[in-house]
Amino acid sequence: MKIRFLLDENLPNKLKFAVWRLNPEIDIVRVGDPDAPLLGTPDPELLHYLELSQRLLVTDNRKSMPGHLENHWQAGGHIWGVIWLRPGTTLASWAEAIFLLWETTDSEEWIDQLDWIPF
Repeated sequence: MKIRFLLDENLPNKLKFAVWRLNPEIDIVRVGDPDAPLLGTPDPELLHYLELSQRLLVTDNRKSMPGHLENHWQAGGHIWGVIWLRPGTTLASWAEAIFLLWETTDSEEWIDQLDWIPF
């Protein structure tokens, strides 16, 4: 199954459109979009949404998310992957890396996996 992405609300909405310019078939939504969690959704609820919706989270939240992930896993939860954005990288580089993930991997490969982009 192809990866479905959820962009965290603190990321620019422009990232979604940069990804779509590379391939408009990529299923990518941002927190606050219709059919996505509301803006301000707490991280634990976001992780529950990710598990149910089978979406990989793209975020730059390196402060609170690691602790919430650990709690989620300790409670028996799973995720469909989390990708952290490397600081100081361009929007175009992030979009290209998301496209590359979508093009070359399947969603099942990302279950409970964490990584950084660009690689």
